[in-house]
Amino acid sequence: MSETTTELPVVVIGAGPAGLAAAAHLLDRDITPLVLEAGPLAGAAVREWAHVRLFSRWGELVDPAAEKLLAPTGWTKPAEDTYPSGGDWAERYLQPLADVLGERVRYGARVTGVSRTGRDRIVDADRDTQPFVVHYENTDGHEHRLFARAVIDASGTWSTPGPAGGSGLAALGEKAAADRIAYRVPDLRDPAVRARYAGKRTAVIGSGASAFTALAYLADLAKSADGTGTHATWILRRGISGSAFGGGEADQLPARGALGQAAKTAVDGGYADAVTGFRTDAVERTEDGRVILIGEDGRRLGPVDEVIVLTGFRPDLSFLGELRLGLDERLQAPVELAPLIDPNQHSCGTVYPHGAGELSHPEKDVYLVGMKSYGRAPTFLAMTGYEQVRSIAAHLAGDREAAARVELTLPETGVCGGAGLFDEPAAAEATGGGCCAAPATLTIGAAPGSASSGGC
Repeated sequence: MSETTTELPVVVIGAGPAGLAAAAHLLDRDITPLVLEAGPLAGAAVREWAHVRLFSRWGELVDPAAEKLLAPTGWTKPAEDTYPSGGDWAERYLQPLADVLGERVRYGARVTGVSRTGRDRIVDADRDTQPFVVHYENTDGHEHRLFARAVIDASGTWSTPGPAGGSGLAALGEKAAADRIAYRVPDLRDPAVRARYAGKRTAVIGSGASAFTALAYLADLAKSADGTGTHATWILRRGISGSAFGGGEADQLPARGALGQAAKTAVDGGYADAVTGFRTDAVERTEDGRVILIGEDGRRLGPVDEVIVLTGFRPDLSFLGELRLGLDERLQAPVELAPLIDPNQHSCGTVYPHGAGELSHPEKDVYLVGMKSYGRAPTFLAMTGYEQVRSIAAHLAGDREAAARVELTLPETGVCGGAGLFDEPAAAEATGGGCCAAPATLTIGAAPGSASSGGC
C-alpha cells in the first residue's frame, strides 16, 4: 500500500455496537476511522428494538477500547451485573461513544457501493494497491464519494429479516397480507401496537430468542385486564425437543436461559399452542381480512388475526457486489468463520472467538463484522463483535501477534444439536429426542380451568 493510501481513513459502515467499537480500536491504534451511519443517531437499528431487554449484562456490552475513550468525558459505566434494554444501550453507551468520536461519525449516510478505485470486480492488475472507493447518499438524495485504506462493514442484518416461507422465499400471498404481518418483536407498551394484538389470535413463526420474547410478551398481555382473549400459536419448522426452549439453567448467560423458560411458561400456561413440523408455503386472506397459513404438507392453520415472523435475518450484500468476497454458500458468512457457526454442523453452544484471520476475504483489507459476519447464522453476541474488531484493528496496524491472539472466552448456550439438523433422526436422538417427531399440533399444558384450543 502506498504512503498516500495509508493516510486515508478506514471507513466503517454502521454506527452500531460493532461499528463504534471498531472506530474506538482504530483510534487506539492511531488509525483514523470514518463511520458512515444511515440513520439519524447512533445505534439506529438498536433503537428499533428499544423495548426488548438484552440477555447480556452491561459488563458484556461495553467494549474495553470504547470505555477507555469514554472515561475522560466523565461517562459512568452502568452497573456491570444489570441488564439494559435496547433503548438503554443506545442512549447510555452507543450515543455517548458516537458523541466522543464527533465528526468521525457521519449520520444520514447510506452506503450504496464499495469498490477498488479504477478496478471493477474483474480487474486483477495492481488491485491490492488501490484504495477503496465508497459511494454513499444523504437523506436528501445527494450522492457522495470518498476513499479509504480499508473497509469494515458493520451494517448488521436488521434491515433484511427472513420471510415466513419455509423455502427461504416469501410465501405465496405473504406480500399481499403485509398489513397483518410483522417481522419484529412487538412493543406492547405502545397503545396502538397493544391494541393490534390485544384479544387477538396471533401466529408466531420462529424458534429463537426473538420468538421466545414475543411469546412471553403475548402471554403477559393475555393476563392483563385489557388483553382477555389474547392467544398465540407458536409455529416451528421442526419439532419440540429438550432444547426447543434454549439451554435453561445450563446456559452460561442466565437471562438467555430464562428467556426460553418464560416462553415455556407461556405455552405450559395455555396462552399459546405449538405447531411443529410446519413450513409455511402460502398465506390466504379470509373474507373478513384475517389470515390462514398453508403448510408445504397442505395443512391449514387459522384463521389468525396477526402473524409475527421471527425467522432470523440475512446480510444485505447488494452494495458490496464489486468486491471479491469469500462467503460460505449456505450461511453467507466468511468461509473461515462458517464452520464455527454453521447450524448444520455446529453441535453445541460454544463458538470459538475469532478475528482478522477468520474474517478475511480474497479482497484484501475488507471485513464484515458484527451480526453481518454471521450471515444467516444465529446466536451472535456483542462480545464476539468486540473481539473481532480488536483483532482487525491490530491487523491493520501491523501487529500480527495481537491480531492472532484470543482475548475472549464466550459463554455456552447449554444447547446441543444444530438447528440445521431438524430433518435428521440421529440429531433428535443426540439431543434427547423429539426434534424430529412427526409434525403435530400440540397444546403443551393448559391454564387451570381453560380449554385446549388444539390449534389456531
